[in-house]
Amino acid sequence: MSSPDHSPVTLDTVISGDKARIVGVKAKGHLRKRLLEMGIIPGAIIESIRVAPLGDPVEFRVKGYNLSIRKGDAACIEVVMEVE
Repeated sequence: MSSPDHSPVTLDTVISGDKARIVGVKAKGHLRKRLLEMGIIPGAIIESIRVAPLGDPVEFRVKGYNLSIRKGDAACIEVVMEVE
């Protein structure tokens, strides 16, 4: 991983093996509530694990468990890259 930039990017752009800190959830309504309930909250560290063969969904590890979400939903989550 290259040196972090600290400017927010969306979670769908994080590549496998990289870690990021969640800084915002741009989703609205039911989707926002569902993401927050799954542990996608500002301040949490999230790691990209793998992408499905056809590119969707994407698997992440957050708060000690693995979570698969659609790329479109991941695009609603702002993160900053973490240094290991």
